Amino acid sequence: MSDIRNETIPDGHEIEQAEKELQEDAHSIKRIFQQPKAAWAVAFACVVAFMGIGLVDPILPSIAAQMDATPSQVELLFTSYLLVTGIMMLITGWLSSRIGPKMTLLTGLVIIILFSTLGGLAGSVDELVGLRAGWGLGNALFISTALAVIVSVASGGSAVAIMLYEAALGLGMSVGPLLGGLLGSIHWRAPFFGVAVLMLIGLLAVWILLTDVPKPAKKISLSAPFQALRHPGLLTMGLTALFYNFGFFTLLTYSPFVLNLGEFGIGFVFFVWGIMLAIGSIFIAPSFEAKLGTKKSLSLVMVGIIITLALMGVGADWPVFLIVMIALMGLLLGINNTVMTTAVMEVSPVERSTASAAYSFLRFTGGSISPWLAGKVSEHISIGAPYYVAAAAVLVGLLLFTARRSAMDRLN
Repeated sequence: MSDIRNETIPDGHEIEQAEKELQEDAHSIKRIFQQPKAAWAVAFACVVAFMGIGLVDPILPSIAAQMDATPSQVELLFTSYLLVTGIMMLITGWLSSRIGPKMTLLTGLVIIILFSTLGGLAGSVDELVGLRAGWGLGNALFISTALAVIVSVASGGSAVAIMLYEAALGLGMSVGPLLGGLLGSIHWRAPFFGVAVLMLIGLLAVWILLTDVPKPAKKISLSAPFQALRHPGLLTMGLTALFYNFGFFTLLTYSPFVLNLGEFGIGFVFFVWGIMLAIGSIFIAPSFEAKLGTKKSLSLVMVGIIITLALMGVGADWPVFLIVMIALMGLLLGINNTVMTTAVMEVSPVERSTASAAYSFLRFTGGSISPWLAGKVSEHISIGAPYYVAAAAVLVGLLLFTARRSAMDRLN
């Protein structure tokens, strides 16, 4: 394993340049497998961290049945998780620049292990909601730091490191619901303990295999993300993502209640969704953006998302139709996620980590209300109504993006 003690965390320009290299070097995927143990350790922990987002998905109906809760009550497990993740994104850069990236990673992992274990022992929905909020804190600390660390320790160039991170994200998002379904078919508590065990393995791997990564040369202030949002282009992208993620998390958290499948069935459906998400994100988005440009790519894909969500509202009574639409949405969401992230990195001169923190704050907090609201809308209107609301939210995001195109003159 190479010595990284004298390396520094890459700055915004270096990572932005790496994303361009990623689009230009199709052969770099072969070099993903030629990594030092430290990179694999962080990548494995990334997989488990991203698994936590969709792990609860297949067991939501079981939790509701076991604890005599309504869909909107159970959906608060996602609301608390996303809300805390978004808010804590504002301090992760400040903390990492003071205690160091490795310690930030380990702190996040310890918090996830603690709260996922306690979640498996919870006796009520209210307890679970609070414990998922704690889980969100750990996840924010970890995922906000992991990309920069992987870029620092991976071999083969920064482009390969970013591809490794994206692969970990896609794998985690796909395997999470499947594992949740498998363990959830035993008992709804089992997925919480399963994540704790996997995260403990990840923590030991990071602790042993990752040598200390130097702190950034310049400490980041608590006000940096808010100052970054003064840039009109970055603010526009953040607000667009806020409304877009409303649709994203409505699909992810509400669909298990209308599929009429068991835990394993729901897990398998969202496993396929995650695979499609990864395909769209890693393999389709770069060429799509290269041919159409960032602005047109975002606009067209968001139109596709709006139409698909509206169709899901029409066909909410047909589980087979919903399954097909969920798979299609995985592809569209994967493309949109990658193009939108690229846009955030290019739209302003703000340092990348600060721009990412500001953007993540808006997108996660924006998405946090959608699970709870979807449950309420379905209880009081119809089972298809949450999809219409989600489509309307994405439409607002698209209209906002279109109306403020002049604020994003740095995008092609």
